[in-house]
Amino acid sequence: MSTNPYPLGLRLAGRRVVVVGGGAVASRRVPALLDAGADVLLVAPEVTPALQAHVDAGRLHWRPRRFAPDDLDGAWLVQVAVDDPLAAASVSAVAAERRIFCVRADDRTAATAWTPAVTRHGPVTVAVLGGGDPHRAMGVRDAVRELLAARTGPLVDPGEVDPGEPVADAPLAGPPEPTPAGSGDAAATRPGGPVGRVSLVGAGPGDPELITVKGWRLLTEAEVVVADRLVPGLLLDELRPDVELVDAAKIPYGPSRAQEEINRILVDRALAGKVVVRLKGGDPYVFGRGGEELLACAEAGVPVTVVPGVTSAVAVPASVGVPVTHRAVAHEFTVVSGHVAPDSPVSLVRWEALAGLRGTLVVLMGLKNLAAIADTLTRHGRDAATPVAVIQEGTTGGQRSLRSTLGTVAADVVAAGLRPPAIVVIGDVVDALAT
Repeated sequence: MSTNPYPLGLRLAGRRVVVVGGGAVASRRVPALLDAGADVLLVAPEVTPALQAHVDAGRLHWRPRRFAPDDLDGAWLVQVAVDDPLAAASVSAVAAERRIFCVRADDRTAATAWTPAVTRHGPVTVAVLGGGDPHRAMGVRDAVRELLAARTGPLVDPGEVDPGEPVADAPLAGPPEPTPAGSGDAAATRPGGPVGRVSLVGAGPGDPELITVKGWRLLTEAEVVVADRLVPGLLLDELRPDVELVDAAKIPYGPSRAQEEINRILVDRALAGKVVVRLKGGDPYVFGRGGEELLACAEAGVPVTVVPGVTSAVAVPASVGVPVTHRAVAHEFTVVSGHVAPDSPVSLVRWEALAGLRGTLVVLMGLKNLAAIADTLTRHGRDAATPVAVIQEGTTGGQRSLRSTLGTVAADVVAAGLRPPAIVVIGDVVDALAT
């Protein structure tokens, strides 16, 4: 009798999916469910910062306790993301009684459904099942992804694409670039065994397809991934099942793991011979503290590769039709962090000087202090009528934006209910492409 699984694409939009467990495995599985539009119920006594961010944003429901049978009321699918075999078995037993397909992270042989290795290329999703061998599935998936990335044209007729969604050719992988001494891909050695390596990889602004080809390649080679909250969740869904995922998520103004602890993890794993990727939202060196991590690794003798990322400072405004520069409108743009209030003694930004510039001002992490920033700029000479755009969760399915003016933007943001992460663009470029 054949035991081959029956391949099927589930249309989960608006349908209840229950995820039991709040750790690293759940952090990897939830983004794909949300991307599919599922009504996700998370059941776990505690959750990671990345999952907490989804809860705070209202993307899913969380019951902060252990699993109970009535959690499966109305469910179409359940994913068990706990490492306790007895707890997992109890969930799958309830699912079997109710004829609900159950995915188990702890035991594929006891599951009634498997999650495939997935790659996405525009509207095309390729899912690979490896006969129960996740490594085989990942290998085939990666080969398919390389073939898709090598295409020189769109995979679908442009008429099938949603209006306003550009169809761009995938970048081709070029020849390997020379590697500077002390910061390359090659592993070093130390007394007692080889040293691994650390790659600081920029994941881009939010759309998982905006990671660079090199960044994605290093991610597929990783044995350990240390990821921030702002990295695209779908990239984590594509990691090999044996990858150690360290959630170093930093929720603004909330709980965070000390940078020193992140540095220690990178160094310790690399000194143990592991291939480590530090996956950071946007670009590692644009308010990403990548420099601190590189220095910590260098001091420990760990080789580091830095892979630039598409920074949200430019990409997110572009996603709503705002160029940061435009001929005859703006010949300069300045990117600043707004996470410290303008009147704070620890602020390093000269806001009074920025008020006198004619170009574009892009403010990252500034939503909490937006009222003070706008007031400071206008008091030092920036016209209150200056156009402003605010974009929340740019390049993702949760993207929202508004257009306003410097004098009213703070109140407009509150009225619209916009929340972090968001980018503020101040300048005449906001209206440069308006028709």
